[in-house]
Amino acid sequence: MPYSLPSVAKLAVSSALFAPLVLAGAPAVCSNTGPLSCHNTTAVANTCCFNAPGGQLLQTQFWDTNPATGPAESWTIHGLWPDNCDGTYQSFCDASRQYTNITAILKSFGATSLLNYMNTYWLSDSGTNEAFWEHEWGKHGTCISTFDTKCYTGYKPGEEVVDFFNKTVSLYKTLDTYAFLEAAGITPSSTKTYTSAAILAALQKARGVTAVIQCSSGALDEAWYFYDVKGSVQTGTFVPENPVGSSSDCPATGVKYLPK
Repeated sequence: MPYSLPSVAKLAVSSALFAPLVLAGAPAVCSNTGPLSCHNTTAVANTCCFNAPGGQLLQTQFWDTNPATGPAESWTIHGLWPDNCDGTYQSFCDASRQYTNITAILKSFGATSLLNYMNTYWLSDSGTNEAFWEHEWGKHGTCISTFDTKCYTGYKPGEEVVDFFNKTVSLYKTLDTYAFLEAAGITPSSTKTYTSAAILAALQKARGVTAVIQCSSGALDEAWYFYDVKGSVQTGTFVPENPVGSSSDCPATGVKYLPK
């Protein structure tokens, strides 16, 4: 992975860290001084500047070994998921925007660098990358309220798709799971095993809050990082948070972290 941001107790990831793509329209102009998602006590009417009901955003990653995907020393992107602040979630929220041409949309907006990055770090372990991206957008992206088409001035069809993939990649670049684990002496091995507590402690040390890990047949294969957001998902500030309603499913001991 190209870089990691410094490990801090409470790291707010702002879109200002990343150069925005130049699109035809513009997302809603939002104040980032409003309520933090999942922390409001009353309903917020302007869901273009406050993601609801999916207020807790998860940046999820894969460690695929069979078949192996991506660089040998890098986890890969699974997606960006909006949870309802309690571990439940909506899915496939807009049938009219179940796009089947993600690659073409990105190219039409000149997002070739983003597309090239996705073809290295956002990979399917079965089927095509395009089909995987279509699934992630259709199932999860359409449920992020600030990506609704009404939230854009001078909206051009598909620009919210570019925002979704750009934001997911931007977050992913700050979350170098391989480096987080390596710093704690946790590296892929065909013989060594680790405890879930050690893995979670390494991820918490990097961000100041815990994460969720998932296993398949006792082998580590997913990491989920949780954020609440001030403002819109496009331009707001992402604040690392502990998971609400989600839990790890790896065994307490004997967790395999297999090499690619």
